[in-house]
Order: sequence, then C-alpha cells, then structure tokens
Amino acid sequence: MLHGIRLEYFLILATLMFFVGVYGFLTRKNLITMLMSIELILNAVNINFVAFNKFLFPDKLEGHFFALIVIAVAAAEAAVAIAIIINIYRHFSNINVENVDEMKY
Repeated sequence: MLHGIRLEYFLILATLMFFVGVYGFLTRKNLITMLMSIELILNAVNINFVAFNKFLFPDKLEGHFFALIVIAVAAAEAAVAIAIIINIYRHFSNINVENVDEMKY
C-alpha cells in the first residue's frame, strides 16, 4: 500500500478524470477546451500507469517511464495542436469547431 491509500482510490480518480475528459471532448465546441480534455484523458492514463506500477511492481520503474513518455507525447501534441489552433484563428477569427468546415485556404 502507498501510505494507506488503496489501489481502488487511484482507479476511481483516474476513471473520473478519464470520463470528465471524454465528456468535455464530446460536448465542447471550442478547440482549446477540447485540447484540455485530451490532456485530462492522458493524465488519467498516467495515474493508472504509476498506480499499477507502485502496487504490482514496487521495486521497478516501468510505469513511471511510460508516464514520462506519455507526458512527452502530450507536450508535443499540445504544441502542434496550439499551432494549428493559432492558424485556424488567423484564418477564421474564431476557434469554434462548427465554424471550421474546410482545411484548405
């Protein structure tokens, strides 16, 4: 156990974060909030990696390394997504998904 905190609590937290992220991604129309929802989903995955690593293999660090890889991929994804959002804003003057109906200029 991790200082008295059971694995189920980590799983409940990660599940809530994951489904809040999915709900936010499916219901929001703003690209920035959709990006934040994707980041929330990826953070829920990181919690699972670290929690399962700590409880199943406490002397190894594979879960931590996977979490670092996910963080690096999320940072690269956020940088590319923000660049795309800035270009969309420059062209369409808003960042709502419904108003972006074509990818070509």
